[in-house]
Amino acid sequence: MFLSYFRLGVEHIVPLGTDHALFVAGLFLSAASLTALAWQVSAFTVAHALTLALVATGAVEARASIVEPLIALSIVAVAIENIATRGFHWRRPLLVFAFGLLHGLGFGGALTALGLPPDDLVVSLLGFNLGVEAGQLIVIATLFVLLGWCRRAPWYRARVVVPASIAIAAIGAYWAIQRL
Repeated sequence: MFLSYFRLGVEHIVPLGTDHALFVAGLFLSAASLTALAWQVSAFTVAHALTLALVATGAVEARASIVEPLIALSIVAVAIENIATRGFHWRRPLLVFAFGLLHGLGFGGALTALGLPPDDLVVSLLGFNLGVEAGQLIVIATLFVLLGWCRRAPWYRARVVVPASIAIAAIGAYWAIQRL
């Protein structure tokens, strides 16, 4: 049971969760250090684990017609902040935490649509959540392999962060309109 839901969690990021993977890519791009990235990813993880559990257990109801466009707008917001600000700000993990709550509603909606076994609810939730984390780590590791060598270069922001963030914002805006 655990492994089945773990696999579903990974797949919800790679390859099926392009929106969530793009959000994580936005976090990666803005992180000046691995510590800053760890703070952001940790805030995102705690938040989405919380709302995922609340939706999956039926404590909170998430309407996809509201949640999905907002998830797309959260991608736009992170990308715009990447362009507008330099470096790590203490408020960034708070913003990412808020967006993580939103993304957790989306994860929870997807998971409840798949169905959860009442007898193994905790094991299923744990497996799915850890699978989502593994998927996020795959995205981060891939980006680190591709871009890690140039993250300290003086041209990194101008040639990588800004153009990639513009592309991420454009895709997020398109998804927001599409999901409305």
